[in-house]
Amino acid sequence: MWLIFWKKIKKDQFVHLFRNRMIGLFLGDTDFSNLVLKKIKKLKKKFFIIDFSRNNKFKKEKNSYRISIGKFGKIIDLIKEKKSNKVLFAGKIAKPKFTTLRLDLKGIYYMPSVIKAAKLGDAAIIKSIIKILNDEQIQVISSISFNPELAANKGNFTKLKPNNFDLKSIKKGVSYFNKSNSLDHVQALIVRDEKIISIESNKGTKTMLNKLKKKMGGILIKFPKKKQDLRMDLPTIGLRTLKDCKRQGLKGIILKSKKNIFLDQKKSINFADKNKIFIKVI
Repeated sequence: MWLIFWKKIKKDQFVHLFRNRMIGLFLGDTDFSNLVLKKIKKLKKKFFIIDFSRNNKFKKEKNSYRISIGKFGKIIDLIKEKKSNKVLFAGKIAKPKFTTLRLDLKGIYYMPSVIKAAKLGDAAIIKSIIKILNDEQIQVISSISFNPELAANKGNFTKLKPNNFDLKSIKKGVSYFNKSNSLDHVQALIVRDEKIISIESNKGTKTMLNKLKKKMGGILIKFPKKKQDLRMDLPTIGLRTLKDCKRQGLKGIILKSKKNIFLDQKKSINFADKNKIFIKVI
């Protein structure tokens, strides 16, 4: 009886300790990182930030640190100092200029694998960083672990729905994603009349949309990369994307269920309805 009671105390203490461990937030640019931080605070989770944004936008936050990606030793030491074993990535983390990085000892050890991965694309960089952290017994959890409401669920979100001709074009675009290289950077493309008229480069969806001739029409399909690690860098849309689509005369957006982040959902849907743009998650 006493043995069972003692084991229960030990178990409860362990659960309490695990629940109160700090979560490490690797935060970059875009509004998504702000939403993750806001939710973490609302849940009263203990956290610390490694600020990877371009302009150090989290510098006023308590427990925020600015550390170069080349300082792997310093990053790992900080995580262990905080007694954390879980981290998440949120927001766009720009690819570093490897030639200008200052490296510590672990940076020197790990950076060759990151540089090698960079030649294969952004998805490969992400996988190499996750592997490094795993090697150091640090778990990378999904970027929406605390914000599951931001994931787009299956269904038609707007009054307008794609017609039969649109569905044929959508099928063409989805087929392209299914055949793409597993390390390809493509997360978005535009289809029209069963033809792919534009494909995203490594400069992102907004750049692709801006290069279109105005009022070309078509449908934006935004999917995760093939075999993408869904813990990081999920494709994201929001009100800004809808405004870009309207400016270019697009008639709809297609997303993948639970594999896209959908920001500003209420505002985006209202905007889409007002401008006769459909949003469908398949």
